[in-house]
Amino acid sequence: MSLKETKRVETNRYQLEIVIDGEKFREAIKTAYRQNVKKINVPGFRKGKAPLHIIETYYGSEVFFEDALNLIYGDAVEEAIAESGLKVINDKMDFDMVSISKEDGVDFKVTVTTYPEIELGEYKGLKAEKLIAKVEDSEIDAQIASMADRNARMTSVEDRAAAMGDTVVIDFEGFTDGKAFDGGKAEGHSLELGSGQFIPGFEDQIVGHNIDDEFEVNVTFPEEYGAKELAGKPAVFKVKLHEIKVRELPAIDDEFAKDVSEFDTLEELKADLKAKALERKQKAAEEEVENDLVQQIVDGIKGEIPEAMFENRLNQSVEEFAYRLQSQGLDLQTYLKYTNSTIEDFKKSFRPQAESQVKFRLALEKIVELESITASEEEINAQYEKMAADYGMEVDKVKAAVPADEIAKDLAVGKAIDFVKENAVITEVEAKTEKEEKPAKKPAAKKTTTIAKKKAAPKKTEEDSTKDAE
Repeated sequence: MSLKETKRVETNRYQLEIVIDGEKFREAIKTAYRQNVKKINVPGFRKGKAPLHIIETYYGSEVFFEDALNLIYGDAVEEAIAESGLKVINDKMDFDMVSISKEDGVDFKVTVTTYPEIELGEYKGLKAEKLIAKVEDSEIDAQIASMADRNARMTSVEDRAAAMGDTVVIDFEGFTDGKAFDGGKAEGHSLELGSGQFIPGFEDQIVGHNIDDEFEVNVTFPEEYGAKELAGKPAVFKVKLHEIKVRELPAIDDEFAKDVSEFDTLEELKADLKAKALERKQKAAEEEVENDLVQQIVDGIKGEIPEAMFENRLNQSVEEFAYRLQSQGLDLQTYLKYTNSTIEDFKKSFRPQAESQVKFRLALEKIVELESITASEEEINAQYEKMAADYGMEVDKVKAAVPADEIAKDLAVGKAIDFVKENAVITEVEAKTEKEEKPAKKPAAKKTTTIAKKKAAPKKTEEDSTKDAE
């Protein structure tokens, strides 16, 4: 197998002419024969026992050409791409047969899409503002109040009438035109007064009543009420009040801190909450700076990016979203049905994000190339260890699934971001200057978890074929 010619046919599209010699092709024909002979009938021979030359004489010399080419096509294209030095993306390949014969072998052409040749503008000395991270005491007080609310308990009240905000336990039965209606009766029902769970006016008329009171509540169903037979009609509910309860918040003191955390004092708890909040804000501020700087680089990109790169990233985003849905017990088709949308609408919503991610990655990879940024063997092994811990797998299995060069590439991209930051002019500010457009988020580093698969060869009818390559 050899690469006969590489020819640029348009921007980011190259045609490779590939030759498979006669000996290699004849070996593939023999393999195809062995794989198919058991299914072939030839008069005068038992099924599956006819020799190769007899089958070729009876059915034609080209009988196994398609299967033979399928067997060696993937390797031939892969070797040709490697020999060409082209960086090919996963996209539809155009196939053209030049010649094929048992004696001379196969001569064919494939047209592939390549990574774009891009140029960057300035990526050193860029300017960005970094928000000074601060945590106010009021933010921590709000967190403490939220923790107290989550740990509130319900206590019964017996010495007063029901009031807004109370939770009452009631029996009730509803009537329209003097007749009970379906779904209008319940016993021991808990209702928070003021929550708006019931028909407008219902909860207001419970206020002021005491335990064991029996009374009537007069309301009118809304015109847009779901049950058409009740919509707009007046109703009477017979109600008995059994219990009045209130939410009792815990005292916010050292005992509270012991109950809700591993700390012995309230001050220790507050200090921990403040430290974590500050860390979160500092991290967010760093990410905003990174986004701002990378966006400036992306805005300066020159070059034509193949549509296939956007489509591949778009499809990957949809697959990732579908996977997250599966972890929640849903599937994408059900989600689309619930949201009354189509897959085309769904993909369209992901398009801006996909374009940004592709451009971000290309820009950072270009900086890796220009600055000769690499990842050390120690860094690669450390990343394997981290991935093994994250996925609960053995390191050797992760290494078998994810090529080291992909790990190295992702680590280098991360270093490119650090390089840009180290060479930027970053000003700390109390408040960021308003911009017309906010920078989009940079993409997470890609983690490759599958190995490229070889595709079957195209049929002799010259239909399109595809091949995973990178």
